[in-house]
Amino acid sequence: MKRPKLITILGPTAVGKTSFAVSLAKRLDCSILSNDARQFYKEMCIGTAVPTEAEKEGVKHAFIQHKSIHEPYSVGDFEKDAIAFLEKEFKEHKTAILVGGSNLYTNAVVEGLDYFPDVPSAIKEMWQHHFNEKGLGFLQQELQRLDPDYFSVVDTQNHVRLLRALNICSASKKPYSSFLGQTKKERSFDVISVEITMPREQLYARINKRVDAMVENGLIDEVKTLLAYKHLNALQTVGYRELFPYLEGKLSLEEGIETIKTNTRRFAKRQLTWLRNHPCMHHISYDTKVNDALLAKLEIEIVR
Repeated sequence: MKRPKLITILGPTAVGKTSFAVSLAKRLDCSILSNDARQFYKEMCIGTAVPTEAEKEGVKHAFIQHKSIHEPYSVGDFEKDAIAFLEKEFKEHKTAILVGGSNLYTNAVVEGLDYFPDVPSAIKEMWQHHFNEKGLGFLQQELQRLDPDYFSVVDTQNHVRLLRALNICSASKKPYSSFLGQTKKERSFDVISVEITMPREQLYARINKRVDAMVENGLIDEVKTLLAYKHLNALQTVGYRELFPYLEGKLSLEEGIETIKTNTRRFAKRQLTWLRNHPCMHHISYDTKVNDALLAKLEIEIVR
């Protein structure tokens, strides 16, 4: 009996993963699971590029705006929920599609989470103190020194992730990256991995254009409603954290918007670095159409 297949659609932000996944899902009559950690939260819509109902084209999407920013939701929680969803989904369908730019969450579903040693509270308090006293730049400097490999792919503007990695480095006396990709869990499905590609110059231009569209569509007002909660982990993300200083009178709107564009381009670059170290089975240009020839190339059973 053939095992069901999970198709993972990967690629940098703004490359067109969602539209490709929707076209593929319609062709295969299957559901889409979002692994975009930014899109989990009900209160965050414009800045996370949550697909509209029109963009979904009637395709079932799971794990989009299903949590509140006030609810803790870890990658471990997502792994458990996603596997439970797939077990149910595969009883009725041969395939499912996992799409999004949160590569850690993709790994959690495909391979399972890595084991990390416990961190003594004294170490956590030490690094938190360093952050409080010396700021984000100090954390970046220390992580680059202790684990340059992880530094090259982590969101260096996210102090929560930097603290996590530095805690592990200090507790284990080993690079955080040395604990990644240790042991794969057995899954009941096979995986077909697809990376959507686009020339970098064109990708960066698309990113800039998308940020401008977000602002035109009401991003500033959305961020205003979240200002009181800027300390929450969910809001330590591109598109929100850059505008909090503007709303507090610390920089101009133009500076905030340009910083969003810069940080989004940097985020895309880190995603591409991660993909180079975790190569996909198939590379598909952003303008590729979903047809029988493509499905045959991807070794996906064609649904009539």
